[in-house]
Amino acid sequence: MASGETLLVCGGAGFIGSNFTANALADGSCRDSRVVVFDKLTYAGSLLNLRKVEDDPRYRFVQGDIADREAVGRVFTEYRPSAVVNFAAESHVDRSIDSPDDFVRTNVVGTFELLEAARSALSGGSEEERAAFRFIHVSTDEVFGSLGDEGRFHEQTPYDPSSPYSASKAAADHLVRAYWRTYGLPAIVTNCSNNYGPYQYPEKLIPVMILNAVEGLPLPIYGEGRNVRDWLHVDDHCAGLLSVLRRGEPGQSYNLGGDEERTNLEVVEAVCQAVEAEFPAERNAALAARGIGSYRELVTFVEDRPGHDHRYAIDASKVRRELDWRPRHGFETGLRETVRWYLEHREWCEAVALGASRPRMGTQARLTAVT
Repeated sequence: MASGETLLVCGGAGFIGSNFTANALADGSCRDSRVVVFDKLTYAGSLLNLRKVEDDPRYRFVQGDIADREAVGRVFTEYRPSAVVNFAAESHVDRSIDSPDDFVRTNVVGTFELLEAARSALSGGSEEERAAFRFIHVSTDEVFGSLGDEGRFHEQTPYDPSSPYSASKAAADHLVRAYWRTYGLPAIVTNCSNNYGPYQYPEKLIPVMILNAVEGLPLPIYGEGRNVRDWLHVDDHCAGLLSVLRRGEPGQSYNLGGDEERTNLEVVEAVCQAVEAEFPAERNAALAARGIGSYRELVTFVEDRPGHDHRYAIDASKVRRELDWRPRHGFETGLRETVRWYLEHREWCEAVALGASRPRMGTQARLTAVT
């Protein structure tokens, strides 16, 4: 981004969006740019996630819904963004099984409204403004469906979504590409693997397992725990997105993955080891009250969820080759840092969750995470 321009971060109060906002403000290429966060502040978005940037004079916050045409129009008119990064989405697979309508409204209709607002804004701009504009749509590897034991997703992998969540993200991706091909809107789609790190809402696998472990609660795993995911630290993802924003080519897609495949059982066992290193089980009164001597004893296998994809794995060779991006965090080191962050920020966990349980939604069983 050029000096003095405005970056609009939609969904910037959520997990990845808030980390991206902080990374963008700290990045040298955005040194003199304004960053405007536009967020509805649903259950998974909180201004608490943005406290680390709230005193930065380049930061602005606007509360609004990306599916609200008037609200989107106002933020485009007032701030005239030169780039948009769209994180705004309903993203919990199990919630999409119970309430798919929310996912269609936000992920499909909301993306459409952003695209229309961007198209309208550019129609009155100069050729230079149009050429410099970027619309970065942040998507997921789940749109590709399920892999067998071999192979990886690449940018040309056909879409084959399995859940209402992944289907809604696939639809949004197609809309973004259509606006590039039909209207010439300078748009780019990124598809990332599973993120982890600070500020992830406590309903996803890693934060649920950390918090359940320290509270002496079951660590529930779908099926036999053999489903495989590729893990990417959120700071590495944000660095990749900044590379795409600076040097990515409009009309292209870029896969961002951590090259850190683990079965769900392996992830939970790694969480147990990391929690043990930070908060030994012998000092945990919650475990002692249950007569449990190790975090591993909390592991529980529960009924699998519908349409549970077997394996995701990202081929990130394109973005490494063309944009010189690669992750810096190894999974074990990044997980240890993440565990430490959650243990040191229990007040954040309690504030954002407001005392809610951490349920599995898809089949109404309790205390199960998703991935």
